[in-house]
Amino acid sequence: MLKKDKAEYIIQAVDHALDLLEQFHGEVDELGVTELSKRLKLHKNNVFRLLATLESRNYVEQNKITENYRLGLKALELGQTFIKQLGILKQSRPVIEALVRECDETTYVAILKDLYIVYLDAVETGLTVRVVPRVGSRLPAYCTAAGKVQLAYATDEELNIYLKKQELKKLTPNTITDKDEFKAHLNMIAENGYAIDDEEMDIGVRCVSAPIRDYTRRIIGAISISGPSMRFSPERMEKELIPLVKKAAEEISVKLGFA
Repeated sequence: MLKKDKAEYIIQAVDHALDLLEQFHGEVDELGVTELSKRLKLHKNNVFRLLATLESRNYVEQNKITENYRLGLKALELGQTFIKQLGILKQSRPVIEALVRECDETTYVAILKDLYIVYLDAVETGLTVRVVPRVGSRLPAYCTAAGKVQLAYATDEELNIYLKKQELKKLTPNTITDKDEFKAHLNMIAENGYAIDDEEMDIGVRCVSAPIRDYTRRIIGAISISGPSMRFSPERMEKELIPLVKKAAEEISVKLGFA
């Protein structure tokens, strides 16, 4: 009995779904139904049905800001083996551990997700007075160092969309709530290559952060050092903590292929 060619076993709907997922590569973060329809040469109704199916299983998700689609958490879960071998979590862990040994302050790795930052990993200081790690927490991006340092490199269009969706609420007296002032603040962050949270979300807490890039030069996260404001004097931040966090972010970026 002759074996059939494997191509004869291909299920067309599954093939289309995988073709759709493979459109999210390189610097392509998000795509709309119309663009996917053109790329896949499928009717919009078929693309929408594929997206609805994949979204129901969390393989894709819709960005509530742009209404475009991007890869979902299930796709991330499938890539965990790779992440453990070469991804941001594995590559950043020894760096943030070394950073804590050097400055003895709590250090985080965070990513930007919609209007929030999500802390992926943290290493605590051994000091009694400290900032409690918030791994897995979602915090507003506009008033956190890790959020601002990622928003600073967004395009004008992306930033305008963000500001339409995000109300800049005054959480502390230091929170920036004026949109023009916020944009100017982000421009300064982009020029400097780091961000500071000067008690903008919590009174008594300061933070410094620098961006992490991958091999495509895209910013995929940030590394932050956080602690009580009484230990984070402007002088210490400028002379010690900012150089340390920038160096650590660069080290992680290089590990991820950034040149």
